[in-house]
Amino acid sequence: MTRVSPTEIDVELDRLSPVPLYFQLAQAMEHAIVAGQLQPGDRIENEIDLAKRLNMSRPTARQAIQALVDKGLLVRKRGVGTQVVRNEVHRAVELTSLYEDLADAHRTPTTELLDYRLGPADTEVADELGVDHDAPVVEMRRLRLADGEPIAILTNFLPADFAPAPDELSQKGLYQCLRSRGLTIQLARQRIGARIAEGDEARLLHEEEGCAVLTMQRVAFNEMGKAIELGRHVYRSSLYFFDVSVHSR
Repeated sequence: MTRVSPTEIDVELDRLSPVPLYFQLAQAMEHAIVAGQLQPGDRIENEIDLAKRLNMSRPTARQAIQALVDKGLLVRKRGVGTQVVRNEVHRAVELTSLYEDLADAHRTPTTELLDYRLGPADTEVADELGVDHDAPVVEMRRLRLADGEPIAILTNFLPADFAPAPDELSQKGLYQCLRSRGLTIQLARQRIGARIAEGDEARLLHEEEGCAVLTMQRVAFNEMGKAIELGRHVYRSSLYFFDVSVHSR
């Protein structure tokens, strides 16, 4: 239930620190959200009251609030104020792994391995990975859950030499497995889109048939520019979104 009055949180600001005050405030509010001090639907103080209480400028308070709006933790609603968003999975469009993003957000990630097969690369996969046609690649399909709730179906293709074993994938994220082999993802090319769920996707994601899903295709490269993996991922749109910040020129 939405609280009638805004929730105040304790904030300790170090005015001698080189860390900007807006960032210190944003971090304090984010910690309160993650720790459960601020619940989904809770209103926070407006920038005027926040600035007055913490003895800072209004633009500084506004910048802190906007930083959390950009991250998908807060939402501004006309006539209501600024509220904590409901418990969705929000993810910045950055070069990170979903498994580690969930862990960093104090969610509990788990993985169900749906399929794991070794076979020759088809033409499209070979072109994306920069390997010979019919080169041996591993195709893996996983269901990723957060706190027991399914949020994504992850399909990845890797050259056979790089591919983790099936039992590793149920214990940790793909990028963690790759790092344990001395492989570091340095750069990626990715495309985000949307479509209607196909095949068994709706059932696996606990959604209705014909639901919309978010999609992302990513080709990841190491520091030498060699393609390490091709990912074709499907996300549950009712519980998942990407954060994108845009700036004027």
